[in-house]
Amino acid sequence: MRKTSTDLTEGNIPRLIIMFALPILVGQIFQNLYNSVDAIVVGKCVGTTALAAVSSGADIAQLLVGFFTGLSTGCGVLFARYFGAKDNVKLHDSIHTALAFAIVLGLAMALIGIIFTPFLLSVVGCPDDVYAEAATYLRIYLAGILFTSIYNVGAGILRAVGDSKSPFYYLVLSSVVNIILDLTFVVAFKMGVAGAAVATVISQLSSVCLVFRKLIVTDDVYKLTLSQLKIDKQLVLQVIDLGLPAAIQSSLISISNLFVQRYINSFGSSAMAGIGAAKKIDKFVGLISQSIGLSVTTFVSQNHGAGKLDRAFKGIKCCLIINVVMIIVMGLPVYLLADMIVRIFTSDTDAVFYGVSMIKVMMPLYIFQALNALFSGATRGFGKSRNVMILSIFGMIVCRQIFLMITMSIEHVVTNVYYGYPVGWGFSALFVYLYYYFEIKKKYRYQLMAEQKK
Repeated sequence: MRKTSTDLTEGNIPRLIIMFALPILVGQIFQNLYNSVDAIVVGKCVGTTALAAVSSGADIAQLLVGFFTGLSTGCGVLFARYFGAKDNVKLHDSIHTALAFAIVLGLAMALIGIIFTPFLLSVVGCPDDVYAEAATYLRIYLAGILFTSIYNVGAGILRAVGDSKSPFYYLVLSSVVNIILDLTFVVAFKMGVAGAAVATVISQLSSVCLVFRKLIVTDDVYKLTLSQLKIDKQLVLQVIDLGLPAAIQSSLISISNLFVQRYINSFGSSAMAGIGAAKKIDKFVGLISQSIGLSVTTFVSQNHGAGKLDRAFKGIKCCLIINVVMIIVMGLPVYLLADMIVRIFTSDTDAVFYGVSMIKVMMPLYIFQALNALFSGATRGFGKSRNVMILSIFGMIVCRQIFLMITMSIEHVVTNVYYGYPVGWGFSALFVYLYYYFEIKKKYRYQLMAEQKK
């Protein structure tokens, strides 16, 4: 099999970044089709209460999904660093350790999630009329969290070596599988929310099979040998050092979102359904920043590993421009067509009102999310994952919860909940940027001057 890795330490920077980021963006769009298709099919074919159940369950599931996404992002820094430094032995060992660690952790998380489903639903204050369906959806979804764990680390390996196309192809195929199974289980077999959850788990399994096949049959430096899967103590400590902070950060933000969901639930099932639809739309727009953030992490990691700091900083500037332009291009149509887009998920008048009003508040403030994702990704690429975690938690969790606590105590209106999201992005972006500028860019300024004189 031909090599599919890409060396990001050589060549035209804007072209490399765009070609690397584009498959990630489109792949992330298809990945988000998992829950979005569930929501559309359930909302249209089962009803508003069922849509509220899926929305509530999906927020909780994101707690664990986010953990493994964060873990794979942090691990990717390690993989990219070894790849950029051409240290194939450590790259091989770290890949096998990370995958073995992900399998063990995935099994444990699936079991814990299933057992504690009632507790998790009580945390978000799930209403009685939604509880039974939410519990069914969540338990089935969490049973497949192992597949999410393995896939994210596998895809992280491919992205770290510059192959963003293969994960894209796999997500397209698994999304098609999900759509077909959703229509089969929910519409044809009348399985309700359980059918939507089963469809998602099966589609996730298909993506795992594809990424494992890729890693096993390749002749490239990231080849996987199943018999060599093991948890190396020294390497797992490095995986934990870089991957665990990103995983914890993502999970804690998800936990914060559960408390935000509690505020949302207090406004009833129509608010849950409408805001749930708006959050699905929000995720699609936010994928631009997320994809650029993943791209800049890999770009910086490879160039940092290769000792090319000037090139790493040029890549960050390039990503900043691309990010801002794409947010405007993507966000403006969503803002203008908000009513039409929300109605794809639900026809309930009250639910549509809540969804549209949330989009109208959030879209103009998406620049804060773009800046947060970019500088978090860049800082993580320099190996400062722990610092990003601390600063992001302070901004996205502490500042947002303080804002909500104060504003909701003054006036209990749903608009305060909407503004809570950009408030969190803004504070997090500010804190991470200040750290990046003073502790990274200024620290390396003498090395940069030396590079530029050569």
